Amino acid sequence: MSEVNSPPRPASASPGGGSPGGDSPASGGKGHRGGGPSGEGASRVGGWTGFVTARPRLALLAALVLTALAVFAGGGVADRMGSGGWEDPAAESTYATEAVERAFPASQPNLLLLVDAGRAGVDDPAVAAEAARLAKHLAAEDGVTGVGSYWQTKAPALRAEDGRHALIAARIEGDEKTAAEVLDRIAPTFRGEHGPVEVSVGGPVAVQHEMTTIIQEDLLRAELIALPVTLVLLVMVFGSAVAALLPLGVGIVAILGTNAVLRGITEFADVSVFAQNLTTALGLGLAIDYALFIVRRFREELAGGAEVRDALGATLRTAGRTVLFSALTVAVSLAAMLVFPQYFLRSFAYAGIAVVLLAAAAALILLPAALMILGHRVNALDLRRLFRPGRGDAAAAGAPDQEGGAGWGRFAGLVMRRAPLFAFATVIGLVLLGLPFLGVKFGTPDDRQLPSTAESHIVQQEIRDGFPGSPTGGLEVFVEPAAGAASGPTPAQYAQYRDRIAALPGVLRVDGPVTAGTSAYFTVLPEGEAVGEQAQQLVHELRDVSAPFDTSVTGRAAVLEDSKAAIADRLPLALAIIAVVTLLLVFLLTGSVLIPVQAVVLNALSLSAMFGAVVWVFQDGNLSELLSFTSTGDIETTLPVLMFCIAFGLSMDYGVFLLSRIKEEHDRTGDHEHAVRFGLQRTGGLITAAAVILAVVMVAIGTSRVTNTKMLGLGIALAVLMDAMVVRSLLVPAVMKLTGAATWWAPRPLRRFHERFGLSEGEISPTSRQPEETAGGAAPAAEERDGVKV
Repeated sequence: MSEVNSPPRPASASPGGGSPGGDSPASGGKGHRGGGPSGEGASRVGGWTGFVTARPRLALLAALVLTALAVFAGGGVADRMGSGGWEDPAAESTYATEAVERAFPASQPNLLLLVDAGRAGVDDPAVAAEAARLAKHLAAEDGVTGVGSYWQTKAPALRAEDGRHALIAARIEGDEKTAAEVLDRIAPTFRGEHGPVEVSVGGPVAVQHEMTTIIQEDLLRAELIALPVTLVLLVMVFGSAVAALLPLGVGIVAILGTNAVLRGITEFADVSVFAQNLTTALGLGLAIDYALFIVRRFREELAGGAEVRDALGATLRTAGRTVLFSALTVAVSLAAMLVFPQYFLRSFAYAGIAVVLLAAAAALILLPAALMILGHRVNALDLRRLFRPGRGDAAAAGAPDQEGGAGWGRFAGLVMRRAPLFAFATVIGLVLLGLPFLGVKFGTPDDRQLPSTAESHIVQQEIRDGFPGSPTGGLEVFVEPAAGAASGPTPAQYAQYRDRIAALPGVLRVDGPVTAGTSAYFTVLPEGEAVGEQAQQLVHELRDVSAPFDTSVTGRAAVLEDSKAAIADRLPLALAIIAVVTLLLVFLLTGSVLIPVQAVVLNALSLSAMFGAVVWVFQDGNLSELLSFTSTGDIETTLPVLMFCIAFGLSMDYGVFLLSRIKEEHDRTGDHEHAVRFGLQRTGGLITAAAVILAVVMVAIGTSRVTNTKMLGLGIALAVLMDAMVVRSLLVPAVMKLTGAATWWAPRPLRRFHERFGLSEGEISPTSRQPEETAGGAAPAAEERDGVKV
């Protein structure tokens, strides 16, 4: 208790280790207070600064060459990506799908030709003759098998109830890429008018191909939107056009490098095409965050009178370490998705880890080299003078922007004076915003992810509305002899098993068995939606039906059930990885036991608005007309996991920025409330600017015509803005005020551990020091030196 209630420490004290003037890993050596590379105490910082700035032009040239190689290596990466990846490879449904495909290669149609006979009706002789010709032509195409049609089988499931539409079903063999190539080749031949009928192309393979194409087009459009808007915002933040271009350069290097990494990964693993959206968003967003933090601190040091090399050394020792910690926390959050078996989620881990590490590397190596070359010219081409005469010269010289920082300092003081009220109101508000997520329903992605004008969506919607059941939405039961059985099942056993299936509630029709040797399969058409709640319940009932042979169930509803089970099974491990590593990293940064716990809890709380909005908008269909999407009444199973990992990592990104500056000032003064106010004063504008810019990038991604991508972009944008403008601005200072000096407590063994292994913002450079008040020993609100005003 004595430590919790102790008076403020003198300037040389450092709670939890890492004093500015003492021997600690964070300080860089005993007694060193300068920002330059000289002296014993600067050996670590000076060595790193010297490494990245000794030959800055050579470093930039090497980066240019590597970036050009990345463009070459990453070319065509989208063509090697898949649009699936939601299934568990080890699940029963996956085994059954593969077994049916091996034993009955023509049994699972993935291509549908919707034949519109008009007023003549599908039974008109001329229509039947033309349909037969089309089916024969389709069967003769290379890569196509299992062609069947209503006119051949008279199956009721292939004829619309209005009698004007019927289906030709077939299967395109091969993986996603091969099937897409075959579809590209044959679709123009069959699409359009053929005598008395008009044909549209649909089916799962058409949906996947059209989704991949639209995502690539939308990603290009998002980049064309995000880049110029981001540049304008950066100019508004920095004033200097030169400083504004630096973050964009870092982001472009990270994106191109990640595309090359993903191209290499596609050689030995499946990668989802959706991961490219994350590459663009995080590549720009994090690169801008890191570059903002480093450039802002560099300009602050220059404004304080430091020489270029000294300013760069102080920047890397402080902001550079913060960037490193931030990159590690974001990478850990994304790496947690590697524990899931679905390659959709794993793809985002591949892309996310690569882009985070490349963005951090570019910010810590290439950016310092560029700053070394630019020096004071980093403030050149101040465009704000065009709109605010008289301000430009001061800003270009690196003069402090006092009003912006002072405003954040006063705001922090207001929040801390009313800490219980702000804490309670903010927590209640976030919880209320998250309540809709309690009604979440999970499903699988289908054609309704596509815009309503997409051909495959139109075909599938016609089937949903006008056909009895879904030709591609049924459940399939694969049958094989039990282990050790001397022979295959008998016809009587098949018939008995079929009767048991037909007696189950929710079964519309049972077809089969279709036999081949000792194996067989039954097709079970459920009532209602192919992946509705009734179909999902039917999966469990089918698996419980007793039989004298081995059975396994597949189909879209079965894949959904197995996917949900796989996520539920591995989710605790993923959350544990994120929590434990985040707690450790934040402890190493702060030396506190309470701050890491606060960080994890508050970050998780900040995501509630995102999850509530996802359900209210995309599941329940609110704002669907405004946002131009079709609600399916559910959320794709993997999306909440993906959005949590990304948003949690980005929240920690901003959390580390704020906490590192609070920790730096607390080490210097020992004054808890002043440190919180100072931290928000120095980073409030920066975090807000970074959040707005990242939100712009995510909103650009959210303009996609594919619903899942729209959900991802808009949801993450909301989470980022809520975290920066509500949690960091209101909840963090309020909670830290309530916890008081106990915020920095740690048991003695952990303090010794932090003194030995912890890393922090480290040495406070002379240009960053603020005079302390003579009365009360507390430091006054510092002048704003970062040149950032939002």
